[in-house]
Amino acid sequence: MAVMPCFCVPKRVNVAIMLFMMCLVNYMMRVNLSINIIAMVEERYENGTIVEKPDYGNRYEWSQQDQALLLGGYFYGYMITSLPGGTLAEMLGGRNVAGYSCLASAVLTALTPLAASWDKYAVFTIRFLIGLLSGVVYPCCHYLVSKWSPPDEKGKFVASLMGGTFGTVVTWPLCGVIIENLGWVWAFYVVAIIVFVVVGLWFYLISDTPAEHSTISLKEREFIENSLGATVGNKPKWPPYRQLVVSMPFWALTMLHYGSMWGLFFLITATPKFLSEVLGFDLSSAGILSSLPHIARLLAAFGFGAIADWIRRKGWWTMTFIRKFFCIPSHILPGVMLIVLAFFGRDPYVCVAIMTISLGFNGAATSSNLANSQDLAPNFAGTMYGIINCLGTTPGIFSPLIVAAFTSETNTIDDWFWIFIIGAAAYILPAIFFWFFGSGKIQKWNEVKTTEPSEDVVNTKL
Repeated sequence: MAVMPCFCVPKRVNVAIMLFMMCLVNYMMRVNLSINIIAMVEERYENGTIVEKPDYGNRYEWSQQDQALLLGGYFYGYMITSLPGGTLAEMLGGRNVAGYSCLASAVLTALTPLAASWDKYAVFTIRFLIGLLSGVVYPCCHYLVSKWSPPDEKGKFVASLMGGTFGTVVTWPLCGVIIENLGWVWAFYVVAIIVFVVVGLWFYLISDTPAEHSTISLKEREFIENSLGATVGNKPKWPPYRQLVVSMPFWALTMLHYGSMWGLFFLITATPKFLSEVLGFDLSSAGILSSLPHIARLLAAFGFGAIADWIRRKGWWTMTFIRKFFCIPSHILPGVMLIVLAFFGRDPYVCVAIMTISLGFNGAATSSNLANSQDLAPNFAGTMYGIINCLGTTPGIFSPLIVAAFTSETNTIDDWFWIFIIGAAAYILPAIFFWFFGSGKIQKWNEVKTTEPSEDVVNTKL
C-alpha cells in the first residue's frame, strides 16, 4: 500500500504513471529476445561455411524454425494466465498479482543466458514461464483502471497502458547498444535490473482502490468514487461467464482486439529480423529503426485518447459511435498501409516509413478495442480483457511461424508479400465486423445497479 505522497500530484496520476511503467517493463521482458536472438545465432552459407559475424558472445546453431519456437515460447505461456488474470485481480487485487508476477519474471530474464548455455529447450522453458507469469499483468492493469479512472479521463488512463509500446521503443535500441558494447548476455541482465527497480516503486506507490490508499485526499477519493457511481462495485464478484459468452458485443470486441494484436505482435517479433536480414541494416540501426513504429503508436495513443475524452465531455457522439469511428484509424488505415507496403515497399527507408505510419495509426486502439471492455462491463473489465487478450495472444505464436514458413528457403522482400497481406486482412476484417455488432453501452450483465439512464444499459445477446 502507498504510504506517503509522491510529488504532490493527484494520486490517480501516480497510478497512471505506474501503470505506464509496469506495462513498459512487461514489454521489455517480452520483446528483448527479438533483437537479442540476432546476436545469439550462427548463420551458414549454402555450402555449410559459417558466416563471419561480430563477437557478441557465444552463438548457437538454431534454425529458423528453432528461432520461431523460441520467439513464440513467451506467448504459449502468456495466453494461459491471461485468461484467469482478470478474475485473479478482481479476487486478490491487481497490485499484488501484477507486482509479484513481474518480480518473478525479472529473475527468469536474468537466468536466460544460463539457459541458453544448456539447450534451446531450456530457453524455451524460460520464455514460456516468463509468459506464464506476465499473462496476468494487463488484466490487472485494466482492473486498476476500472477502479481509479473517472469516465471522462478513461481515454488518457487507457493510453497509459501504452507503456508497453514505449517498452519496445526503449528495449530494441538499448539492447542493440548493449550487445555491441558488452555482449548479448548483458542485454538480459540490464533489463532484469530495470524491472526490479520499477517493481519496487510499484509496491510503494500503488493500492487497489482509492479507498485503500493511505494518503489520498478525501476530495480526490470522493471525486473518483462519485464519478464512477454504482457502475463499479467494491466487493469481489464472480464473473458472469454464461452471459458473457452469448454477448454479441463481447465477441465483436474479441475480434477487434485480435486484429489489433496481430499487427502489433507481428511487428514485435518480425521487425528486427526484417530490417536486419532483409533490408540489411546493422544491429544497432535495426534496433533504432524497429522502434520508430512504436514511438509513433505511443504518441498517437495519447493523442487519440485525449480526442475521444474531449468528444465524450462535449456529448457530441454516443460511446458506441466513438468506438466504431476510431476503428478507422486503429484498424482500417493500418491495414491499408500494409497493403501499400506489400505492393510498393522496395526501398528500405520507404518500408520503415510505411511500417511507422501503419503502427502509428494503431495507437487509436486506446479509443477502440483497448477501452471497450471498460464500456461494456466496468465491474468485470479485468476479466473481459483477460479473455480477449488470451485469444489475442495467439498471433504472437502464429506470426513467427508464418514468417518462418514464407522465408524458410529464401529471405527477400518479395517473400514477405503475403505476410503483409495476411496482416492487412487481420486488421481490416475485424473492424468491419465490429461496425455491425460492436457496442459502447454498459451491458445488463455488469450485474450492479447503475446511475446511468436506462437506455444506456442494454442486454445484447447472440
